[in-house]
Amino acid sequence: MADLIAGCVEAGVDKVGLWREQVAEFGLEKTAALAKDAGLAVTSLCRGGFFNKPDWYDENRRAIDEAAVLGAPVLVLVSGGLPEGSRDIDGARAHVGDAIGQLVPYALDAGVQLAIEPLHPMFASDRCVVSTLSQALDLAAPYPSAAVGAVVDTYHLWWDDQVWAQIARAGAEGRIACFQAADWITPLPEGVLLGRGLPGEGCVELRRFREAVDAAGYDGPVEVEVFHADLWARPGAEILTATMSAYEQHVA
Repeated sequence: MADLIAGCVEAGVDKVGLWREQVAEFGLEKTAALAKDAGLAVTSLCRGGFFNKPDWYDENRRAIDEAAVLGAPVLVLVSGGLPEGSRDIDGARAHVGDAIGQLVPYALDAGVQLAIEPLHPMFASDRCVVSTLSQALDLAAPYPSAAVGAVVDTYHLWWDDQVWAQIARAGAEGRIACFQAADWITPLPEGVLLGRGLPGEGCVELRRFREAVDAAGYDGPVEVEVFHADLWARPGAEILTATMSAYEQHVA
């Protein structure tokens, strides 16, 4: 975490999205203090959700508290897959909406927006029963936009021919909480979550997505996700420089 924050400052990056596991490893209060002292804003905290787990309520309250301490305005929610032994995906998806509703008052009090992230349909069984931006917006609809929004993640949404209309809808409803630019490389590695190469290395129309969220009125940060074992093995400063260059060429 210390290397990340120092590297961002050195590279002129003034915002960063963080993950709970790495924050916990370094220490929540230490991370918050180090980022603040460095002038680094935390754009989002990933992740809450997994509403199919028995302890989902307490765990998500903890995640909201952590986001508030970090000054992160957004908590990304990955909904979780089917409950063990279940095939009822409609019921699982409805439970996600109900669970989020139970968290809304707590999130509003904390000043943290809950951001429902749709994941590619290949993850529906074990990781995320919310697969499209339309589903995410439908689940968010009963609640104030200040409390519940959606994540537009190019890695998970690039395949959907309805995504452009849904991005416009999300903008009109004020629910684009987070925009994440990540490319889809082929063939995917064995760990499919680690199939995100540098921007421009895959098949996603990244700039089209960025232009679409811009047109929808989104003016927040762009989080660039690079998830690949080979890339992670390279020195941090080197991969950060490569990511920034690829962003300017293929996203900005």
